[in-house]
Amino acid sequence: MPLPTPPKPVRGAEPSPSLDSDAKPTRSWREALAVYLEPATLRMLALGFSAGLPLLLVLGTLSFRLREAGIDRAAIGYLSWVGLAYAFKWVWAPLVDRLPIPPLTTLLGRRRGWLLLAQAMVIAGLVGMAFNDPSALLQPLVLCALLVAFGSATQDIALDAYRIESAASDKQAALAAAYQTGYRMAMIWAGAGVLWIAARAEVAGTAGYQNSAWQVAYLVMAASMAVGVLTVLLSPEPQRRELPTPRNAGEWLRDVLVEPFADFVRRYRWHAALILALIAVYRISDVVMGIMANPFYVDMGYSKDEVASVSKIFGVVMTLVGAFVGGVLSARFGVARILMLGAVLSAASNLLFAWLAGHGHDLYALIAVVSADNLAGGIASAAFIGYLSSLTNVNYSATQYALFSSMMLLLPKFIAGYSGLFVDHFGYAAFFNATAALGVPVLVLVALALRSTRRHPALPDAAPAR
Repeated sequence: MPLPTPPKPVRGAEPSPSLDSDAKPTRSWREALAVYLEPATLRMLALGFSAGLPLLLVLGTLSFRLREAGIDRAAIGYLSWVGLAYAFKWVWAPLVDRLPIPPLTTLLGRRRGWLLLAQAMVIAGLVGMAFNDPSALLQPLVLCALLVAFGSATQDIALDAYRIESAASDKQAALAAAYQTGYRMAMIWAGAGVLWIAARAEVAGTAGYQNSAWQVAYLVMAASMAVGVLTVLLSPEPQRRELPTPRNAGEWLRDVLVEPFADFVRRYRWHAALILALIAVYRISDVVMGIMANPFYVDMGYSKDEVASVSKIFGVVMTLVGAFVGGVLSARFGVARILMLGAVLSAASNLLFAWLAGHGHDLYALIAVVSADNLAGGIASAAFIGYLSSLTNVNYSATQYALFSSMMLLLPKFIAGYSGLFVDHFGYAAFFNATAALGVPVLVLVALALRSTRRHPALPDAAPAR
């Protein structure tokens, strides 16, 4: 039976824009573009850089370093489970949402206090990764990578809440696009930059893996977190609605651990299952494929400089273009069409890597394939993050967004752990074809969400907020 019409929500507490592809544009192109010059959007650009820097250093770039150090592909696949810290961040998200950190909360506010603490953990972990040699002993480096991942995931929790609370829901797609732009700029630096630095720090005439070169590169990355630290110190704390103080421990646990999830289910009823299923698989093609991308480049004979200039610069620039295009199109036409477009492009672009695996070492082919893949990923990410942001209630923004973004990674990261074994048994071409096939359920779920929206008009419209 149709859902009852919800009461008029407070800002940020409204149910998600649904996936109604028939919604008409409600903004001019000038209005859609002007939001990118607002202070909240520009701050998100810098904070997105801070969020994007650690990710490759514990996943993609680390896999390049490990493969060069002689670590086998199966082990690299298993070590990608370090990234599961991002998938389980909903476990401690309620603490980030509600728990003060003396004296940081007093000095900076709750959101900025947690951001600064998380950034300190990332810096400490990166310094530890710099001083550990995986070719000699792998475990200490893995433990430091876990610290980076935990700090980075905690930063994501606080930053997602900060972003959601910094602007109204109709501006979230633009903030998401700015966030993605900063994020991808950091990925250029943590991808191309770290490879470029490591290549220049190598001792000429010395063959094989040189850990001292990677040590220099990772220390530079740790210092680069200063961008995020300074932005947090100079940014205002967003206004938050004052919530009732719990009368006892049981009430506090209910408010912090149970109510954020119960609120989501109450607002969406059985639609919650469809929404969560879509979130769980939307980025599966990209996430699973990405773990083996850098080992693939190493095994195909591409040098650090080639990977830095093509994969980490051409590719990320195209992601920036895709993020901008995705944000503008989402603001202009609504989320639905762009979600579907992003799902189609993300899955199809993996087929280009399968072609490249059979084509052989070809720098121009690599440029074309990586550019197309990252353009598709940027479009999909901007629309998807805007959609996730609109699902949250401002009272539980950190917890609910952490739930959504965690579910987005949990299944893909788990499957990706076996990617090295798959490549060892079936080869790279079969692996890339298989990751493309993983995108088929995404198309089905987006289509089901569209159909569900049309059958239940009580759910709000997918157009940009009125």
